[in-house]
Amino acid sequence: MSVLVVGISHNTAPVALLERLAMTRDEVPKLVHDASTCAHVNEATVIATCNRLELYADVDRFHGSVEELSTLLVDRAGETTGAMLPHLYVHYDDGAVSHLFQVAAGLDSMAVGEGQILGQTREALRLGQELGTVGPALNVLFQQALRVGKRSRAETGIDRAAPSLVTAALERVGGDPTAPDDELDPTADLRSSVRGKRVVVVGAGAMAGLATATVARLGAEDIVVVNRSAERAERLAAEHGARPAVLADLEVELAHADLVVTCAGATGVLVTADMVSSRPVQKSISFVDLALPHDVDPAVADLPGVTLVDLASLAEALHASEAGREVLEVRRIVTEEVGAFLAARRSASVTPTVVALRSMATSVVDAEMTRLDHRLPDLDPAVRTEVLHTVRRVADKLLHEPTVRVKELANETGAVSYAAALAELFALDPEAVTAVTRPEGLS
Repeated sequence: MSVLVVGISHNTAPVALLERLAMTRDEVPKLVHDASTCAHVNEATVIATCNRLELYADVDRFHGSVEELSTLLVDRAGETTGAMLPHLYVHYDDGAVSHLFQVAAGLDSMAVGEGQILGQTREALRLGQELGTVGPALNVLFQQALRVGKRSRAETGIDRAAPSLVTAALERVGGDPTAPDDELDPTADLRSSVRGKRVVVVGAGAMAGLATATVARLGAEDIVVVNRSAERAERLAAEHGARPAVLADLEVELAHADLVVTCAGATGVLVTADMVSSRPVQKSISFVDLALPHDVDPAVADLPGVTLVDLASLAEALHASEAGREVLEVRRIVTEEVGAFLAARRSASVTPTVVALRSMATSVVDAEMTRLDHRLPDLDPAVRTEVLHTVRRVADKLLHEPTVRVKELANETGAVSYAAALAELFALDPEAVTAVTRPEGLS
């Protein structure tokens, strides 16, 4: 297994570029398919969130596959290769394993430790399985990444020490948005920014669902879920005791709103400066824009009585905050899990050779016993059984030390392939080794 990751995220690109790469749920399968059909790619899937787009692939060649997967992202952004390359990152093999584990654990998120990424990682695995583009290599890797993410949250307080994007944004609204980033108080009273307020949530996807649930839990007086699809708005509103509304009613709902959380990510701005400035009730209003592309015209921030928190400003604030000991503990867990996974993978890589070697030894023993039967046809059955057991014990003892050592040596760093050396020394048939790892039913 040689895993390759080609991606772009809030760590490497400005929000404006991420907006051009933003994908709807319906667009992701095509990108997965395009990645899987690249030459040198055996398996593929995609993690697509509001602030990252990553292609994961099991490849048989590094350079050709990097170029092809990078081109998919370049083409989607509509940029030149030269303009995009500084914002892309590549992780290969051991580095790819480490990166995915960090992503699943929440260490690479804009809001360190946020829980949504675990579900998004699970969705990437599910989609690849559904499309048939995820096979044994990525399945094992993603399953382990999910376990690492769950362990990190079960054994530490990382998801409490660092909030989700929604919670972090509401903290920003509740505090002083003009305060320096190093004065951001992660323990600010969230309820003060929501309790008793009229809240409008724009969108009905996963992020909107999280936002609606959060403001409902924090005591909002009135919640309106606005969406293009009335049916989806009604479904989400019903779950949290909110009112549904369609997008055509957005300007009316803004008139009396105290807080607006937008998560639609539509093409084009949904909330304009004119809509906000023409409100009949001139009272302060806060906007939390968590969408890519952005839903709120940045110009609204210049209007009197208006506070705007968007992904760009939120990234600066979250980057300045620290999750302290919890982050250090999660990093320790991730490092431990990466080491264990890579050791198991290296040990597993020699298993087919060991199995083929033992199979060859069994064949030699069987052949010699057949010769003995021809030479001594009247041999007492009890004696024959004892001879068979003795020969097998001799073969097992001769093979024990080489097979144990090759597994130990496989976990040492270096370019030597001890499995290949073992196969060469014992003249093992390559087809016999391959047959051990060939999925059942394939020829």
